[in-house]
Amino acid sequence: MDNASKTIKEWVDEFSSDMFSWAFYKTSDKETAKDLVQETFIAAFESFKSFENRSKPKTWLFSILKNKIIDHHRKMYKNAVVSSDKIVEEHSTILFSYLFSEEGEWREKNSVSSLEDNSIELLDNFEFNEVLSKCFQKLPITWNSAIQLKYIEDKDAKDICQELDVSTSNYWQIIHRAKLQLRACLEQGWFKK
Repeated sequence: MDNASKTIKEWVDEFSSDMFSWAFYKTSDKETAKDLVQETFIAAFESFKSFENRSKPKTWLFSILKNKIIDHHRKMYKNAVVSSDKIVEEHSTILFSYLFSEEGEWREKNSVSSLEDNSIELLDNFEFNEVLSKCFQKLPITWNSAIQLKYIEDKDAKDICQELDVSTSNYWQIIHRAKLQLRACLEQGWFKK
């Protein structure tokens, strides 16, 4: 076994669990997370000669993984079969009539004020996190990518627009629609229990 193979094997044993956890956190999909970690180690093996020990191996691997995750979100956005506009056309009437009155006011029966008051406790609640994860999975791929990049990776709008190759106005529409759908999903799946 050559030096690169031996070192990569050691890194797989040492870092794969942390890398999987992070990739799963960023993608909300176990199979995707596994694939991204595997792709990261393949890329690390292929470019092993360029690793010059200027950073720690874990830092280098996570930077590769970060790029793989960004590429994944970009690919998912660009390959989405159904555009967000088509989805909105199909579901906006139902969604907006559920969330808003005819006057455009938020329906009181759908209030999630307790979410803001108890957000810290809710984020520690395993059952709530399961419902939240399912709500994220229900989002169209384009919306999920934008939300992940904005709120989980904490990227600014300009960078997200560039990564997803969307206009600023389209980006803000996607974020707005995704938040509305997440809110409706949480109200149905958690607050009406």
